[in-house]
Amino acid sequence: MSATIYLAATPIGNVADASARLREILSTADVVAAEDSRRLVRLLRDLDIHAPGQIISFYDAVEESKSSDLVQRAIAGEVIVVVSDAGMPTVSDPGYRIVREAIQRGVRVSVIPGPSAVLAALAVSGLPVDRFTFEGFLPRKSGERTDVLENLRDELRTMVFFEAPHRLHETLADMKSVFGDERSAVVCRELTKTYEEVVRGNLTELVEWSSQEILGEITIVVSGASPVEHSDSGQWVELVATRVALGESQRDAIADVARELRVPKRDVYEAVLESRRS
Repeated sequence: MSATIYLAATPIGNVADASARLREILSTADVVAAEDSRRLVRLLRDLDIHAPGQIISFYDAVEESKSSDLVQRAIAGEVIVVVSDAGMPTVSDPGYRIVREAIQRGVRVSVIPGPSAVLAALAVSGLPVDRFTFEGFLPRKSGERTDVLENLRDELRTMVFFEAPHRLHETLADMKSVFGDERSAVVCRELTKTYEEVVRGNLTELVEWSSQEILGEITIVVSGASPVEHSDSGQWVELVATRVALGESQRDAIADVARELRVPKRDVYEAVLESRRS
């Protein structure tokens, strides 16, 4: 068999979701590189698996330093498996660097698919899933988080986010501020676990719901923006000029006009620049 690095998906909550291929590879691998070795040991115990190979910690801070050695061991003939705490490695979890290292050195990368919090949340959300974008974790600070959300305000695709439970209320409040009170969203908590909960509503309703203590793993699904016909660019320029005349800075005026008319801020900025050139 040619040198191969295996990426194996692990259960996101219910251990019964472990695939037969996952059980087999964990039972036979020479090395299992785990995001958290302690959680892997618990998973092995729950699955009643004795792993004969070496278990090594493979979290973000050490991934780069350990990837080269693991790829070299694969080239030498060892079976190397990479797992994250839950779901698929590389999706908001370690794994990307070892994949790049393997590709650069001509080592095959194979996937053992399985549970995914992203796809599970999309499936139960009831929101359009023909096109979607996964945004992972938003920044922890509200200002930085709002900046990211502003760039997604006119995104037409359904959006999926991960969030820590203690930041859920603040994040939903920022989403409400940027996306609007009535934007539909879904909060999925503890998917596949005993206390699984899926809460649907608009952002106003979800902000109110999340004011209580929330625990567990959180995935947020937010509907995309409704398509709108862009206003005439001349109107944009006039509205910006009016705001500037009233004392607002041009930067703020452009941002406010873009927000009110639901058009890209960069388009309003370009219209203002073109007006000046003319």
